[in-house]
Amino acid sequence: MTDPSDSLVHRKLPTRAWPSRWRISNIVDGRALRVKLTSAFLDNLEDETKARKQVLDHLHGALFRGRMIAQERLQQGAGGLDTARLLSAVMDEVLHALYDYVTVHVHRARNPTEGERLAVFATGGYGRGVLAPSSDIDLLFIRPYKASAHAESVIEYMLYALWDMGLKVGHAFRTPEECIRLSREDVTIKTSLLDSRFLFGDEALSAETAEKFHKDVIKGNDAQFIADKLAERDARHAKQGNTRYVVEPNIKEGKGGLRDLQTLYWITKHMNDGNTLEDVMKSGPFTPHEYNVFIRAARFFWTVRCHLHYVTGRAEERLSFDLQPEIASRMGYRDRTGQLGVERFMKHYFLVAKDVGNLTRILAAKLEADQMKKPEGWRRFIPTGTPKPLPQDGFVLDGGRVSVENEAVFKKHPANLIQLFVIADEAEYDIHPDALTMASRNSRLINQKTRQNSKMNELFLDLLVNGKNIGLALHRMNEADVLGRFLPEFGGIVAQTQFNMYHHYTVDEHTIRAVDYIAQMEREPGEGFELAHRLFNKIDNKQVLYLAMLLHDTGKGHGDQQIEGTRTSTQAGKRLGLPEAEIDLIAWLVGHHLEMSETAQKRDIADPRTIVRFAAMVGSMERLRLLYILTIADIRAVGPGIWNAWKGQLLEDLYLNTEATLRGGRTDETSVARELAGRAAFNQNELATRVGNIPSMMTEMDPAYWTGFDIDTLESHARTIEQEEPPIVSAMEREDGGGISLLVAGRDRLGLFSRLAGTIAAQGANVVSAQVFTAPSGFIVDVFILQDGKGGVFAAGDAGRLRRLEETVRQAFRTDEPVTNIPAKAFRREAAFKVIPQVKIDDTLSSDYTVIDIAGRDRPGLLHDVANLLADENISIHSAHVGSYGERVFDAFYVQLPDSFTDERLAKLKDQLLDVLKREEPDAPRTPARSLKQANAADSF
Repeated sequence: MTDPSDSLVHRKLPTRAWPSRWRISNIVDGRALRVKLTSAFLDNLEDETKARKQVLDHLHGALFRGRMIAQERLQQGAGGLDTARLLSAVMDEVLHALYDYVTVHVHRARNPTEGERLAVFATGGYGRGVLAPSSDIDLLFIRPYKASAHAESVIEYMLYALWDMGLKVGHAFRTPEECIRLSREDVTIKTSLLDSRFLFGDEALSAETAEKFHKDVIKGNDAQFIADKLAERDARHAKQGNTRYVVEPNIKEGKGGLRDLQTLYWITKHMNDGNTLEDVMKSGPFTPHEYNVFIRAARFFWTVRCHLHYVTGRAEERLSFDLQPEIASRMGYRDRTGQLGVERFMKHYFLVAKDVGNLTRILAAKLEADQMKKPEGWRRFIPTGTPKPLPQDGFVLDGGRVSVENEAVFKKHPANLIQLFVIADEAEYDIHPDALTMASRNSRLINQKTRQNSKMNELFLDLLVNGKNIGLALHRMNEADVLGRFLPEFGGIVAQTQFNMYHHYTVDEHTIRAVDYIAQMEREPGEGFELAHRLFNKIDNKQVLYLAMLLHDTGKGHGDQQIEGTRTSTQAGKRLGLPEAEIDLIAWLVGHHLEMSETAQKRDIADPRTIVRFAAMVGSMERLRLLYILTIADIRAVGPGIWNAWKGQLLEDLYLNTEATLRGGRTDETSVARELAGRAAFNQNELATRVGNIPSMMTEMDPAYWTGFDIDTLESHARTIEQEEPPIVSAMEREDGGGISLLVAGRDRLGLFSRLAGTIAAQGANVVSAQVFTAPSGFIVDVFILQDGKGGVFAAGDAGRLRRLEETVRQAFRTDEPVTNIPAKAFRREAAFKVIPQVKIDDTLSSDYTVIDIAGRDRPGLLHDVANLLADENISIHSAHVGSYGERVFDAFYVQLPDSFTDERLAKLKDQLLDVLKREEPDAPRTPARSLKQANAADSF
């Protein structure tokens, strides 16, 4: 217990240099806070518990006030970097007041021994003087040599106090020697110490630690640290998917995010030292312009991060779909004609992430140039050697990488901006970061005049069609701003987001991946793409295909993407000097690039009328071949898990059915029906060769069934159906990892499909696709593809859950009881999207059935609700084509309407279906900020 006459208010505080826009004393008055803590102690001398509670209340109150002021200033337009610094300064004051209270009143050492000396450092982001609203507090306690009871008591009291205040605290208790040893062994610990900042305690011990660290760990070890941090960065990028263009980026760990900026900061500080972010980066190798780009990126990312933490009330680092509109609104991004505010915000995000990539490349080049002058160090980690001239004028091979002699190479001949990437692709060389930086800096040389350069056009088109690794070449060109300059139509989609849950990448990233997939299919067949590979030998003009793929999404953000894409692709073709026939074909492909996918997945492709219509739209074998390959690449490039064998089979069947029609020159439905029946019979004969006796249930199926699956799948169906008695239910994981394939076969009756869909939903499975086939005798064979609510494989690794699913589905055949235990979906990410429900009833698409198309927001039980409504109206479902596309669902039902159905009943049915689609429409995502806003609104009434 201390002498009551002792006071905290006369203790000297360390001097801090705060931003001139604010003074910490106006937010947290350290002197007044210490008076309150002393008073709490003196007023409760006989009750230590009560004193502690009052002390924590005062500290928490000061911290809460500081955080609220920081949040208010952020919402009024203050930058995130200033907000993070303010939060750090507030934390400094609170921690210092707590330390002074503990060492004066609770565990005071009047004459501290050598072992009782203690220095406290902030590490991590807090050590850099920036603190996100919900981030951890990282503290390092330094003791001279061995732990003393006094030091341990001080640390224990402080940590428990901070935990009781609800703070997340990371801590370590070490000697200076331990810091040195551990930082030599672990680059993460070394980086943490590099960030460390003395807070309070023994200043001499602090200085001793800092001096030892600089002398024994930092000095002379730049090369190893740089190599370690770049390797660490590469591993992080690989874990995050190795692209900065994912549509739900991790602002901290993602490629091009805050951690990449910090890596540049750490490397620069290791080499040059410094205190603040600005001091460190000004002392580094960047030019004033590059320094400004760095600071702008840091301010933008910190602003986004602080908003993220305040909106969610937690240390959220992922810009998920449900949060993007809120952050965009808070940062002032408003909707404009043809583009949502959230899309403008995310485009800014990706452009900043791209800037960070450019800065990384620039720093690498400058480090290399600097270290090449030294006999050791960084030079050990880079290629060496004198640059060697290449056959192309002005180009050299520098350390095994293509480079240029100087910037004049580009200024003299702007076509060399394309030639750089051609040379690298032909010889399969890397490109020197200096050359990429110079190309980026001179990309503006590509303008309306220089785009007319025939050599530039020839170089680009040859690279696009004949390049050895066109995906890599296009990525490099895009990173250097050359691709968007050369093709301004493509430049319009650079960093453009696709605000939906279906697409995983920005438009430009998706497009480049699609072009690369075309090149892959041309080089080798790959499993499932054999037909596409064979078709390349029959294509008259591959240039048309590659250009159409590169331009297929250039209409996005300007209205109807297919109409606008036709316009932009025509414009690009004319500028490239293509023949009129090629321009027209490219424009046709771009304008119809969604047609084959939609027909295959949403229509009965064994219905002759479907094939007749599609063949009439395509018109020629050349168009069909090109559209088939383009469609496959487009779907594959959407994102992981989107392409599967089922989609491949549908597209191949549509291609073959249409090919037969075009080759025969017959477009009447009777002829097409005969051709489809012939293909179905051929597949049935092939299956009979494999399995011998085909189950009668299968032989009764329409041609749609026999052309809807490959032979391997049909064989699996036959063996399963042969081994069991109806009803037959079999669930197994798909080989392509796209989900669980659930085969259901048995006797049909009105409302059965509704019960099947409801039962599946009640088990927590999400139907992402369904194929429903009904034989004239009333037997059904249905195949459902099931995923969990997050797009993963349903019941992955849980065989018991799959068996329960099978049993409950069997029960659906044996009862007419309605399904009532379908779980309600907790909408979060999906609520960010505006989905307008649509219903269309058409009796012209099929000669035998009426087609009901529905489109709306996907949710558990939707398929059940729709099928249940149709059953209530005595409408029999002959086949269904169910597809889930992110947050949206597009389903087509081929049905037989009762003879009594009138136009009025059809109109009523449409309204009823719209009501089902609107059911359980989600509210906006609930966040602490929104809840507070709603509470304030309620109080105002």
